[in-house]
Amino acid sequence: MKKLDNEKELFKKALKVGGSYAEKRGAAKFEATDSVADRALYIYRLLAHDKLIQPLPEDQVSQKTIQHKLALWASRLPSS
Repeated sequence: MKKLDNEKELFKKALKVGGSYAEKRGAAKFEATDSVADRALYIYRLLAHDKLIQPLPEDQVSQKTIQHKLALWASRLPSS
């Protein structure tokens, strides 16, 4: 897994865009007290379920791989 140059910024973008996607879809409403790890896992699972990203094998799912997968997804989103 090759680290992206601006992976942290892309991960933040993925959380923001993925969170609004989940809320508009009616799948989730995130609270301020929800942890980043919980949000990331939920967004990853939702995007994989909706076939917007390819799911990882279950034995490879970790916080690090989820962050990387979401950052890759965010890097492919159109700039706004």
